[in-house]
Amino acid sequence: MTRSRVLASLLVLGSGLSAQAPRITPGGDPSVRADSIYRLAVSPADFPLEASRFLLDDGVIRLEADGRGTKTYRQIVQILRPTAEEDYQEMRFSYAPKHERFTLNWIRVVRPDGTVISEKPTQVQESDVPAQLGDPVYSDRKVLRVSVSGVKVGTIIDYSSTTEELKPFLPGDASFSWGVSTGLAVARSRYIVDVPAGLRLNLREENLNFKRQEVVANGRRTMVWATKDLPKLKPEIWAADSNGVYMSVQVALPITWAAIGKWYAGNAQGRYALSTAGEEKVRTLLDGARTLDDSLRAIHRFVAQDIRYVAISLGLGGYQPRLPAEVILTGYGDCKDKATLFVAMLNRIGLTAFPVILNSTGGVRRDMPSIGQFDHAIAAYKRLGRDAYEFVDLTAELTPFGELPFGPQGEFGIVVHPDGATEEVTFPLTSIPDNSRLTRIVGTMNEQGTFTGEFEQSATGNLQYGLRDAFSSAPDSAQRARIANQIASGSFSGAEGRDLVLFDGKDLRARPLIRVQIVDGKAAQIAGGTAILKNPFGAMTSFVTGAREIEAEPARRFPIDTRKIFGYGESRIEYVVTLPDGWRATLPANVDAAGPFGTYRAEYAQTGRELRMTQAVRGTAAVLPPDQIKALVAWMRDVGKDDATVIVIQKPVN
Repeated sequence: MTRSRVLASLLVLGSGLSAQAPRITPGGDPSVRADSIYRLAVSPADFPLEASRFLLDDGVIRLEADGRGTKTYRQIVQILRPTAEEDYQEMRFSYAPKHERFTLNWIRVVRPDGTVISEKPTQVQESDVPAQLGDPVYSDRKVLRVSVSGVKVGTIIDYSSTTEELKPFLPGDASFSWGVSTGLAVARSRYIVDVPAGLRLNLREENLNFKRQEVVANGRRTMVWATKDLPKLKPEIWAADSNGVYMSVQVALPITWAAIGKWYAGNAQGRYALSTAGEEKVRTLLDGARTLDDSLRAIHRFVAQDIRYVAISLGLGGYQPRLPAEVILTGYGDCKDKATLFVAMLNRIGLTAFPVILNSTGGVRRDMPSIGQFDHAIAAYKRLGRDAYEFVDLTAELTPFGELPFGPQGEFGIVVHPDGATEEVTFPLTSIPDNSRLTRIVGTMNEQGTFTGEFEQSATGNLQYGLRDAFSSAPDSAQRARIANQIASGSFSGAEGRDLVLFDGKDLRARPLIRVQIVDGKAAQIAGGTAILKNPFGAMTSFVTGAREIEAEPARRFPIDTRKIFGYGESRIEYVVTLPDGWRATLPANVDAAGPFGTYRAEYAQTGRELRMTQAVRGTAAVLPPDQIKALVAWMRDVGKDDATVIVIQKPVN
């Protein structure tokens, strides 16, 4: 199809492909014929599974080599179900006024024939972004809230906004992403990027089924990604985030990671020196330390737990750490403040340490450098005589020294030296067994079906944080009694909990473990010569139901992320009960379902009076192609064979 036929078929551009992006103002967009777009409206009754759809999804970027420019987004949305009405009755836009100018070009509600229901918002309010009380983030961004009237099923909301970048924090750095696939059906999609003709861009196009159009004239290069009639993409269970389905475009200026690191180093220059008070603090922290590990743990605990986390994103403060003296004096800091203080303290005791910038949840595109991909800072240090870095996240107050939270593990970061030199690193990734949880319930059941015994649970790695968070503050006596009873009754109806053993969640050297004595728990129902014991694991029949639902779906499109099934870790539950003399259980069949999707094992055995039941679950970490869906269904059915809801126990005949 020729360029002219493509553009004509889209019914979007009013004239041919221009050498420059259209100039969009509150007066309108000269390149879009709104009446043609409105005529693409559908009958809501014909699309019962859709709440709304885009008639037009449009983005126009005009970018200069230094990072200045404008971005204008326009959406024309048709409401198909009442559930979508409130999504557009109240809308929010945000911007940073110190370096951005925001214009709400228009918001109007119309009928498919173009009849205007409301020409503008009924209410508009601009305010600061409030800081949360728990982990406050202080930002100079503004929020524009607008209230829109007349939004009902069948109506169309047409809105456009422009944000102008006036002075980028890092000159020469800018990145933009465009989801051609949006999660909704899209009648017309267009993305325009207009840059100086000689400017080389970093481009990343993923899964596109159409070609971009490009024109160079008058010193500018204009690229257009335009397509139409994109169906709604239905989500699929356990779908991988990285896949061959969602279409997207990423554009970035040609900056390097080295330049980004050098810029960060310039912002932090002169901020690694300790004041007299800081040096005295180090001496106090190390008082009594006998080994290097003792010293490191003491400094780590102070910065991670005694320095309160408060994020400062006010202008350049979002990228420039505060002085260690100020952080110690005020007792608070954000990620870069904490990392800088930790580095300064380690330098003071003779260790090589540097800040590391990264994304807290990973997912950095290594081939698309931009400071916008980073939102976090940690620290790296080397022990004397060693070449390898060790990493510390000083905002993760419950993460033991020597470990990293799961988010950055296996991901990309940049170690930044004071002179601006950088090192690209990949953070270590723990193994699946490093993230484990063990639960044991051991005791005796009498002839009335009452259980007395002990509950114990411990955890490591990424699975420890539930326990650490729950017990990060010491409970009083009343709270301890309530916790003990909740654990006991959660295991057996009516049980009382006693002799609770807890750990201090903030003691990073303490093993995460809880233990409680269980008294008078109703474990089994007695019916004549039979005792009915509830299976403590519960039946896994939901996997059979899930397998049936997957088989009923159309052909699989998304890859399968096995980490989303059982998680990146393993757990084991052991239930050991001593039965009255002569009682014999009718045991369910053991289940062993192992494969690339995970491992599920359920074992039931009785030796003498001891009835032992165990359930072990272990995840895997793989992204498998969609054609593995039949194997997944078969594996799910194998897991679902553990279908016993109760254990039947025969009492001896007198």
